[in-house]
Amino acid sequence: MLISEKQQEANRQNAEHSTGPKTPEGKDAVRFNALTYGLRTRSTILPREDPEAYGKLWNELEAYWQPQNRTEWCYLETLVTSQWLLARVADSESRIYQLVDFGEQQFRMLAFVAKQRAQLERSFRTAIDDLKKSKKERTAERTERPQPPTQPEKTPAGPPTQSPVPSPEYVMSEAVEAHPVFCSPATPDSR
Repeated sequence: MLISEKQQEANRQNAEHSTGPKTPEGKDAVRFNALTYGLRTRSTILPREDPEAYGKLWNELEAYWQPQNRTEWCYLETLVTSQWLLARVADSESRIYQLVDFGEQQFRMLAFVAKQRAQLERSFRTAIDDLKKSKKERTAERTERPQPPTQPEKTPAGPPTQSPVPSPEYVMSEAVEAHPVFCSPATPDSR
């Protein structure tokens, strides 16, 4: 949709007037206007929440999982944030039951809370699985690293031996007929 040059000029002039809050008090007042409940919110801890409880949760999960690389730290962050937001969702659900009258609005709000809970629980479980997988891979890397030989290997004095790898039954060529599908016997159609 194209707009006229006159409308574009009016939009530019209006944009110059709406620049948002300028004072620290104004900025603080609108800080949570666009709050979302996802993992990437700008503020994980709301003003009514306890930052020490968040720190305690972080420290407990960090001590348990002991992340060793950047990836594991990211998984830990997802784990902690998901758990923190799950507690917030539970609190929201409780407030809905207390403050919203029984009816259609309460059902809509509870459905939204249930959706948020499911997403956060899935995120929590995925982060745990990813952390476990990462730790397992890290452990496997340590054990699979080749150890330097302690003695020089002795070469046999006889003629070189043939490799134990069997030759392939067919060799793929550029011709379509050499493809295994075309080499297999034709079977009658059973339809």
